[in-house]
Amino acid sequence: MRLSATTLALSLALPILAHAAGSDSSTPPTPTDTTKTCQSGMIFDAATGKCVAPKDSRLNDDSRYDAVREFAYAGQYGDAIAALDAMSEQDSDRVLTYRGFLARKTGNVDAGMEYYRAALEKNPDNLLVRSYMGQALVEMGDLPAARAQLTEIRTRGGRTSWPEFALRSAIEQGGTFSY
Repeated sequence: MRLSATTLALSLALPILAHAAGSDSSTPPTPTDTTKTCQSGMIFDAATGKCVAPKDSRLNDDSRYDAVREFAYAGQYGDAIAALDAMSEQDSDRVLTYRGFLARKTGNVDAGMEYYRAALEKNPDNLLVRSYMGQALVEMGDLPAARAQLTEIRTRGGRTSWPEFALRSAIEQGGTFSY
């Protein structure tokens, strides 16, 4: 089977796009035992096979971040905030991105926008924060500014990525995703 130049280029670029999105994956997380088995904001620790508190020292920031994403996607915003609070890298762009997302989803759009701006100051190539900021702008009725974020996503290599799809869909439909 012969690959076209476009297909080959896209397949080589996907790992870069996923990393640029500000997470290990630029798609919504797949539910794990954290949201399927654990209760009360606990995080499943694969090493022990048990649900543990977000502050448990056996968890690292990557495990906590995965749980933040999973809780946020499931609409468990309080649990996502608790996992986010347990992370040691409070000033990283990925933490600031989710602080913004969670502030916006819990009704504090102004604080969300502040966190988004802070995340972009740390990493202007964070495509996920650009998508979330653009979706907030759609919710606020500022379509020109949302389109500007979409252009930035595309310019920074995010064409066909989840952040691009989510923001483009929000602009076209006039609504946003829960994630």
